[in-house]
Amino acid sequence: MTMPHHALDITLTRPLTPAELHRAARTMPLAANHDTTHLLAVVPAKTPGKALNRLRHQTGGLLPIDVITTHYPDADGKILLNVAFPPATHAVLQAAADSAGQPPRLFLELALHRALARHAGEEAERLDRAVHNLLAHTTAPHLLAALGRALTRTPGATPC
Repeated sequence: MTMPHHALDITLTRPLTPAELHRAARTMPLAANHDTTHLLAVVPAKTPGKALNRLRHQTGGLLPIDVITTHYPDADGKILLNVAFPPATHAVLQAAADSAGQPPRLFLELALHRALARHAGEEAERLDRAVHNLLAHTTAPHLLAALGRALTRTPGATPC
């Protein structure tokens, strides 16, 4: 039976030097973005969680890793995160989770979901205000036509 492979995104705390990238790429194949602040790796492991842990273990000392995530959502539409907190941050997280009566992993997951939902709501409200402001100075058909033009323009294309 072959081992499944998992695509993982690595977000770095700073750009890598060419020497750092070369040294890390000797451990496992890595693809870097244009400014070497993000890497992509394909890691063999039975589960995505094990792939995250394997990558952290193999490259943790070689790279200034901020967070590692699965590149593709799982069957539930979730992206897995692997974050290594400094001891002081971990202690604060543990204390907050204990006071909420939750394991740290669940506490952090719920906090992230709340923050993302709050951000989505704030963004929707911001867009609603902007649209209402635009409609105060034009008609809905003119605004819709302008939005259509803006969405269909491609960079470098000549206007119709």
